Amino acid sequence: MAMRKPRPALVLALGNDLLGDDGVAFHAARLLRAEYPGSVEVIETGEAGLPLLDYLEPYGAALILDAAATGKCPPGTILRWDREDFRRCVAPSQHSAGLPQILELAERLGMAFPKELQVVCMEVADPTIFRESLTPEAAQAVPAMVAAAREILAGWGCRG
Repeated sequence: MAMRKPRPALVLALGNDLLGDDGVAFHAARLLRAEYPGSVEVIETGEAGLPLLDYLEPYGAALILDAAATGKCPPGTILRWDREDFRRCVAPSQHSAGLPQILELAERLGMAFPKELQVVCMEVADPTIFRESLTPEAAQAVPAMVAAAREILAGWGCRG
């Protein structure tokens, strides 16, 4: 059986845009989708845990965007983790919960999984408030989240 060639890059935005700032990754993803038509696949999902494996498996590189409420820095702060950092930390949000375990499971089962994995989160004050718009702090920081994503994508050779 022939091995499938992995797709070049995925931007996987996690969140819920009915919960205000929890949807910040979707705002960044929509800007990136317009900037990288055809060269990067951009997917928005509210799923978490094991179902994320289905999104990640066919790609050689994956960038996960999410909101985080660590309480350790001001809202709007951009946080970055690479594959090794993520193995050692507790998931920064409910959507990325289980990513370290998914990574380990994929390796143990010999599944195709992105060789490059980066996570970019934005610190938010409260990702559980029902509201369809972002807070001013989150809205003002979306360009910084997009800039962090662009830097990672450029490092992978993706062109807009």
